[in-house]
Amino acid sequence: MDILILLIPLSLVLVGVIAWVMLWAAKSGQFDDLEGPGHSVIMDDDNPPKPEEASKD
Repeated sequence: MDILILLIPLSLVLVGVIAWVMLWAAKSGQFDDLEGPGHSVIMDDDNPPKPEEASKD
């Protein structure tokens, strides 16, 4: 029973930290565009680079 004196406040602190991280992520825009990065992976460039531009890199 004595362990509950430690575990209950520890779990409340952990829940508070998780809630703070979730609120910070939502306010900073982490969840604004969830599908964009996934679609950008499969999008091809329709115009291949010109040979002189490729040699400059």
